Amino acid sequence: MATAELRPFHLLAKPTGAVCNLDCAYCFFLAKEELYPGSDFRMADDVLQAYLEQLVAAHRGLPEVTVAWQGGEPTLMGLDFFRRAAALVEQAVEPGQQVLHTIQTNATKLDPEWAAFFAEHGFLVGVSIDGPQAMHDAYRVTKGGRGSFARVMQGLGALRDAEVEWNALTTVHAANAEHPLEVYRFLRDDCGAQFMQFIPIVEPAEDRSVTGEQYGRFLISVFEEWVRRDIGEVFVQMFDVALANWFGEPPSLCVHSETCGRALALEHTGDVYSCDHYVEPGYLLGNIAEQSLAELVELPRQVAFGRAKRDTLPSQCVTCDVRFACHGGCPKDRVLTTPAGEPGLNWLCDGYQAFFRHIDAPMREMAGLLRAGRPPSDLSAAYAAADLRRGRNEPCPCGSRRKWKTCHGT
Repeated sequence: MATAELRPFHLLAKPTGAVCNLDCAYCFFLAKEELYPGSDFRMADDVLQAYLEQLVAAHRGLPEVTVAWQGGEPTLMGLDFFRRAAALVEQAVEPGQQVLHTIQTNATKLDPEWAAFFAEHGFLVGVSIDGPQAMHDAYRVTKGGRGSFARVMQGLGALRDAEVEWNALTTVHAANAEHPLEVYRFLRDDCGAQFMQFIPIVEPAEDRSVTGEQYGRFLISVFEEWVRRDIGEVFVQMFDVALANWFGEPPSLCVHSETCGRALALEHTGDVYSCDHYVEPGYLLGNIAEQSLAELVELPRQVAFGRAKRDTLPSQCVTCDVRFACHGGCPKDRVLTTPAGEPGLNWLCDGYQAFFRHIDAPMREMAGLLRAGRPPSDLSAAYAAADLRRGRNEPCPCGSRRKWKTCHGT
């Protein structure tokens, strides 16, 4: 039985550290190699075993445990490493406890053998793909500077042929931010994606960064397509998270939760950090060879790290009408000052406000449908009826200032 003190947490394990076969221009993690000079950047078998045993032990009594791999590029470890990992975790879990395997990859190394392994063990595979070729290849390039699109699509093809469950992780940046419909329709129609994440690239000093306004427009445009055609068929993480907040349930994403601190990162050495975005010396909690994962997660300074997400909000956020849905966004992006001079305003604030206010009415409708025991997809009928009355030359309701017939009416 799970006790009151036993709370699940999420851990991103990085078996190759920051090492990757690509050289994506916006990747914040490549520079983390400097934390481990002289390392071979390969997780040793004793670290692997300790990690998995401690992860399962920390979730003893809970119905499931998630084993999540990321990088760098984790597939550089080779398939045998993941075969050992799968065998070790299956030996460690309790009878009846479910193991959820996930991996985030650039897909360039995937082939039918990898796909067969993922299918056998029920992996959820996250594939990094930024849209059609020109948009994807703008920043997702090889060490030689060449685009990676063709290799990604080949790897994705292997996953689809093996019927592996996968989701698209798409970063939103200067090259694709103005093309939300093209990106979304490509992922849905050309790639067959049923699960999507849209992650903003926030680099205030770089031209490739998305602005808050752009990110808001991007999400609104995708939402206007999705709400008309794809509710219940395509699952967009941001929309699921928003609906949870409108419904009054805890969201699954730390970015828009009131507090954080339950999503940590494990380096190839066994070092544990407060968060994937805070793999820095000041946020090193310890090493699993010296303290267990269960102990590290509950360290007072890690608890304080998570609570600071709520406790350091500027007054503008505290009194904001969409705070319940936004919660200030990720602390790593709180780089602006408010008009009153308070620090801690999110770079994406303008976009978050525009998006959450735009979806308020339909989210209330969908939450009401759920409470009535009806599917949220019933909302699409109301949109269809309104669209039948809409003139082709009327402004599109997405707010793009384009005509309906050349925007979401196409």
